[in-house]
Amino acid sequence: MASQIPIVDIHTHIYPPSYLSLLRSRTTVPYLLDLTDKSTPPRLIILPSDDDPSIPPESRGRPIDASYSSITEKLRFMTTHGIHTSVISLANPWLDFLPPSEGPQWARTINNELETLCKDHEGKLYAFATLPLSAPPPEIVTEIHRLHHSPHIKGIILGTTGLGTGLDDQTLETIWAALEESQTLIFLHPHYGLPSSVYGPRAHEYGHILPLALGFPMETTIAFTRLFLSGALDRFPRLRILIAHAGGTIPYLAGRITSCVQHERQFPPSPTGHRGPRRDLRTVLRENVWVDAVVYSETSVQAAVELVGEGKVMFGTDHPFFPPLGEGTERWVSVGSNLEAVGGSQGILGRNAVELLGLKPIVE
Repeated sequence: MASQIPIVDIHTHIYPPSYLSLLRSRTTVPYLLDLTDKSTPPRLIILPSDDDPSIPPESRGRPIDASYSSITEKLRFMTTHGIHTSVISLANPWLDFLPPSEGPQWARTINNELETLCKDHEGKLYAFATLPLSAPPPEIVTEIHRLHHSPHIKGIILGTTGLGTGLDDQTLETIWAALEESQTLIFLHPHYGLPSSVYGPRAHEYGHILPLALGFPMETTIAFTRLFLSGALDRFPRLRILIAHAGGTIPYLAGRITSCVQHERQFPPSPTGHRGPRRDLRTVLRENVWVDAVVYSETSVQAAVELVGEGKVMFGTDHPFFPPLGEGTERWVSVGSNLEAVGGSQGILGRNAVELLGLKPIVE
C-alpha cells in the first residue's frame, strides 16, 4: 500500500460517545444492553428480532467493542489497510426513533461532535451528518442549512423510510428542495429491512445473514424506486444521491423496473398531463446517482460501473461491521474482498470521492 493513490473509505460508521449514552438510557429498541459480566462488551439491540427474551442476553444483537466508537481504533484500522481518508457517518438507526422535540438537539450534538473529530484529524477524516427526521420539516431544513458552517461535513446519511412512510412521501418536498439548493449529497442507507416473516421460521438459525445479505439490498432498491416513481427526481433534478451497498439490487433490476414503467397504465396524470416519471431510470442513474463498492464481488462492482459509470463508484469498507471472526486477526477479509473487487481502479479507490466531495487527503 505504498502507492500514492489516495484510498478513500466512503462507507464507514461510528457511534460517537454521546450516541452510545443515548442508547444506554433506553430500554426499548434501539438500546444498548450492558451485561452482568463487565469484562464482555455490551450488546447493541437495533433490530426487533434482536430483542427476543428467549435469546440469552449475551447472544442478543451484536457485541459493541471499542471499534464502534473509538476514533483511535478507526485510525488504526485505516493504517492497517492503507486507507488515507475516511468519510465517517453515524450508523443506523440514526435518530429516527426520537420524539420530535428531542431530534433537533441530538442532531446538533452529534453533528458538532463529528465535525470536531474530523477537525482534530485534518485530511484523515470527513463526515456525513445525520438529520432529525422525527422533527417537523422546517427544523430538518434548519439543520441542513446549519451544516454548511461545518467544513468537514460532506453530506447527510438518510434512512430508507424518510420521515417514516418512505421516500415517495410528499412531505419530503421541502427537504429535497433544501438538499438540492445546497447541493448536499444524500447517502442512502438501509436499516429496517423486510418483514421478518419473509425469512421463515428458521431465520434465527442463520443469524443476520438473511436480513443483511438480502433484506438490506432489497430495502434500498424499493426505497430508491419509490423515490424515482414519485417524480421527485424530475421536480428536483439536481439532487445528488449516493446509494449504499453498490446500489442494492438496482444494477440487476434497472431494466425490469424500466420495462414495468413503460407498460404501466395506472400512473395518475400530472398537472401537465404526463403520466409517470418524465426522465427514464437510466438517465436518472447516470445524472443523479453515485454508488459505493461495498459488495465484495468483482462481478457486482462491474454491474455498478455499467449502471452509473466508473467515475461514480467509490470504495468503502462498512467498518466496524463485518470484522474477522478469528482472534488477533489484523487484516479484515471483508476489506480484502472489496479491494480485490475494485481491481486497482484509481478512480474507485479514491479519486472519485476526492472529486465529488472536494476532499484533501493526506497521502504519505
